[in-house]
Amino acid sequence: MTDSPVRLLRLLSLLQSHRDWSGAGLAARLGVSERTVRRDVDRLRELGYPVTASPGTGGGYRLGPGAELPPLLLDDDEAVAVAVGLRTAAGQGIEDIGESSVRALAKLEQVLPDRLRRRVRALHSFTVPMLRPPRSSGLDPAVLTELAQLCRDTERLRFEYRDHAGARSRRSVEPHRLVCTERRWYLVAWDLEREDWRTFRADRITPRPPHGPRFTPRRPPADDLAAYVAQGVSTGAYAARAAVRLLTPLAEAADRIAPSIGTLEADGPHACILRIGAENLDTIVFYLMIFGFDFEPIEPDELTEAITGARDLLSRALHTQGGTDRTGETWRGPEDR
Repeated sequence: MTDSPVRLLRLLSLLQSHRDWSGAGLAARLGVSERTVRRDVDRLRELGYPVTASPGTGGGYRLGPGAELPPLLLDDDEAVAVAVGLRTAAGQGIEDIGESSVRALAKLEQVLPDRLRRRVRALHSFTVPMLRPPRSSGLDPAVLTELAQLCRDTERLRFEYRDHAGARSRRSVEPHRLVCTERRWYLVAWDLEREDWRTFRADRITPRPPHGPRFTPRRPPADDLAAYVAQGVSTGAYAARAAVRLLTPLAEAADRIAPSIGTLEADGPHACILRIGAENLDTIVFYLMIFGFDFEPIEPDELTEAITGARDLLSRALHTQGGTDRTGETWRGPEDR
């Protein structure tokens, strides 16, 4: 290999794999002599890359951390993932992070190839955020950007879907928008077989191309897709649903209750209505105690019974047979305490 810049890039890519390389191993991979490898390593050091070398049979070359940040080599998926992360951080409102993220993103987008720049822009143009930024969900960035591109291009999506029980099915949909919560990404799409709007967890989608054909976009199921998905994932998907009046202002409740847990609406300046779902009413009572707000049950009537049951359970925890509560007389528990 006689093209020195290309060889340096290949050498740097090998060293960035975070493993030790022998001189002979690098020479074999690059198709050059070990002397050329040593010369190229010296050149990388001149450019600011801290390449360390260990002598002996067990030694080799390794790229270590440096005092300055030299250029990085990223593959397509890594570049998209970094850009997505920077855009997310820019919108978090964290002091000193947002502005730095915007600057870093501007620099990155200047050097992104057009094909990657289009992927990143499609993702953010066709994503509706909720109130909080998404945390890591184990979702492949390539799948996320593929879904966004199909939304942008109004092209049908074919995929395999795994539901909450692990059952798999083949689906064909007209994708509309991605919605991100604080934990998950969701795809809002028109299901062609069921002839209705559906919401799919993106981390359960495995695309099965070829996709297409193109379609004419339909009117979305709601003007506020973030609220639409929040209602679906917080209440609509559960067998037990309840509404309570929280005796706290809407803004204060929203700071503690994520949209994917329950939906909130103002009920005057000092209260708000919470609608929440769970597998059973006992779980809903548990959530209400965790929130820590005073509240009044609205519906269903069985919610009052569940609250009474929780009260009795907690009351029994403060008493034992032959003893009194902590504010009374001597405790006669198993350890006489």
